[in-house]
Amino acid sequence: MSASEVAAKFREIYNRDPEVISQAPGRVNLIGEHVDYNDGFVLPFAISDVTYSAIARRDDAIIQIASRQRPKESIRLTIEDLKSKSGSDWARYILGTMWSLGIEIGLDIYVDGQVPLGSGLSSSAALECSIATSLNQLFNLGKSKEELARATQRAENEYVGVPCGIMDQSISLMGRAGYALLLDCRDLSTKLIPVDFAGAGLRLLIIDTRAHHALVDGGYAERRANCEKVARQLGMKALRDLNIDQLEEHRSQLDPLLYRRARHVVTEIQRVQDSLSALTSGDFEAFGEILNQSHQSLRDDYNVSCAELDCAVETALKEGALGARMVGGGFGGSAIALIYEADAGRISRAIERAFAEAGFTAPKFFDSLPSDGAKVIS
Repeated sequence: MSASEVAAKFREIYNRDPEVISQAPGRVNLIGEHVDYNDGFVLPFAISDVTYSAIARRDDAIIQIASRQRPKESIRLTIEDLKSKSGSDWARYILGTMWSLGIEIGLDIYVDGQVPLGSGLSSSAALECSIATSLNQLFNLGKSKEELARATQRAENEYVGVPCGIMDQSISLMGRAGYALLLDCRDLSTKLIPVDFAGAGLRLLIIDTRAHHALVDGGYAERRANCEKVARQLGMKALRDLNIDQLEEHRSQLDPLLYRRARHVVTEIQRVQDSLSALTSGDFEAFGEILNQSHQSLRDDYNVSCAELDCAVETALKEGALGARMVGGGFGGSAIALIYEADAGRISRAIERAFAEAGFTAPKFFDSLPSDGAKVIS
């Protein structure tokens, strides 16, 4: 898809040219899962799959939204609907971004999302950040990438109703080709970390299990509430301020479930730090083991894996992957496996067979090099 193709589709629908076209990518989080809303550290990179948005102003209070992915569905509402946080399903991510940025005039909007929906690769953040980038340009808002990240997180938290952290929006906006982004989710400070799996003959295989993944179902919010409860109980701002020794010291005071939730967060934040050493020294075997530990923690302590994700991870490891884990919010979605390039076909086929034998929907496979973040393209 190119800017000219997006513009042509906009013209076909609205019979005029868009004023701005932007794109924003999805993401893979190498390590640091479910710690962004605990003020922790994460290490994602932007993927090559992007969501496009094309927008033009109207001279009335009507908002019209069309999507290539929903060709039979056209959204039409008013600015008054926006103020009351109306809207349904996927359109709420767009409307919430308008609301968060204070846009109060009518718009014609067309979106084309190339990030697989419900895959755990942040299709929602890609949509929000593409819209935010377009609006920032169209209305000369002058917002920094950090400010846009806060605004799109607010849209998802307060308009859509998903209490997500800020990782997905940050990497979609700030990604850079060839690098993962070490992000401090407390102050949004960043550090670029070179990632060169190919130079070592490796590939990061992304496995879309095609299992249902919808964070608005409540499991995500419940876990965030669990973490906040532990932090309050221990008198801390967030679990980022807790270390494993302190957690063990207070274990008897905590409900066993809350203890496990906190243990995942504390150990996962440490795994991010350990990953930096492994990646910068080129010790990919050590990094692979860190991926394995992360999956075990997400499965057993945080309880956000599922049968399809476990099948993908276990099969990849059985077939020789250096490491593998689920990524994203969980409850479905995608897994990643660090594999040798020469083994890609064999491991993919083994996972396909394992899924077929278990009666699961056939998975999809793709890979991506670290890519650039959101930008205006026309």
